Amino acid sequence: MQFYEDERVALFIDGSNLYATAKALGFDIDYKRMLGVFRKRSRLIRAIYYTALMEDAEYSPLRPLIDWLDYNGFKVVTKPAKEFTDSLGRRKIKGNMDIEIAVEMMQLADNLDHIVLFSGDGDFAKLVEAVQAKGKRVSVVSTLTTRPPMVADELRRAADQFIDLADFRSEIGRDPAERPPRAPMRPVTPGGEFDEFDDN
Repeated sequence: MQFYEDERVALFIDGSNLYATAKALGFDIDYKRMLGVFRKRSRLIRAIYYTALMEDAEYSPLRPLIDWLDYNGFKVVTKPAKEFTDSLGRRKIKGNMDIEIAVEMMQLADNLDHIVLFSGDGDFAKLVEAVQAKGKRVSVVSTLTTRPPMVADELRRAADQFIDLADFRSEIGRDPAERPPRAPMRPVTPGGEFDEFDDN
């Protein structure tokens, strides 16, 4: 992982994508440690976490994380998630934050030297190229170690530097067993399971 102490760096975190990647690798992200790692290696200007939330947010399992991030050095960008029923009749939640990430990255790029994108979504390849055209370095954080890989090939190729989250685990990860106990989540249907979160 190559960073320079005088580089102005911003982190753009696609929340649902990073969560899915860390879950596939079997660990939780320690966001406090993450900030410490980047502050030690660069001039961290901004760390932004993007996620969609159910409008009935008091029941959202994300709410404690969002509140913690908001008070501990992250800017949090949320929008209401939309519910829909797929072709098999399953209730799903849609919460794509691509536009919000793209707009803010382009707005901030002129004041940065290095952008770190936590996502494996191939839709960001063109955004990475647009930021590079402004003379900025872009690192992408995802993983190739899962089957299938969590990062799209076109995004990995577009990046100046690819950081595999699996290699980053010792610095920013914690075992899910260390997670503090939480109140049980409310099922989305009476007696039902939690439905899948779709960020496409």
